Amino acid sequence: MTALDRRDFAIALAAMTVVVLSSNILVQYPFHAWGLQDYFTWGAFTYPFAFLVTELANRRFGPQGARRVVYVGFILAVVLSVILATPRIAIASGSAFLTAQLLDIAIFSRLREKAWWLPPFASSTISAAVDTMIFFSFAFYCGLIPGTEHTIDGLLGRVGIVEECLALPWVTLAIADYGVKLTLSAFSILPYGAMLRVINPVLVQRRAA
Repeated sequence: MTALDRRDFAIALAAMTVVVLSSNILVQYPFHAWGLQDYFTWGAFTYPFAFLVTELANRRFGPQGARRVVYVGFILAVVLSVILATPRIAIASGSAFLTAQLLDIAIFSRLREKAWWLPPFASSTISAAVDTMIFFSFAFYCGLIPGTEHTIDGLLGRVGIVEECLALPWVTLAIADYGVKLTLSAFSILPYGAMLRVINPVLVQRRAA
């Protein structure tokens, strides 16, 4: 890995960690402006940028390099989230993040030779749905698990995580959150296209070296 590669990898890793950590903190706070507290948390407006970071890393480093960004970012974000957010949020976020980002990489890689805008839009649209379902159902669901006599809180208590569930309206939050992710994914096409103008000359230079 060249010095330029190491620099760009460090930038991608720092961006991923900041986005995920800030989102894990902000998702605990409903968005009260205009009476929308039952539909949005502040984290809804920051987390979608994790997909942009992954897709730019995929374009810059390829699937293997993008996975490295995801794995290392996953470890750093979960550890910091346990300290600065809550263990429950950290586990929910880590599970959703790892599953969704690896899916994003796989879809993006299958479509990378298509029109420049299609890989990031398609991959983030599908993986964001998976991410939203996993995170909100685990982070804020406080009822019984279907087919069992246990709550998620009871199961967490067995492994030493005894914090009380944040009983937020997770279904409406999840639907609204996914809507925000779709909207920001569409808007992210523009900065993604702008960054391609920076990344593509670097890739051409690497191939020529």
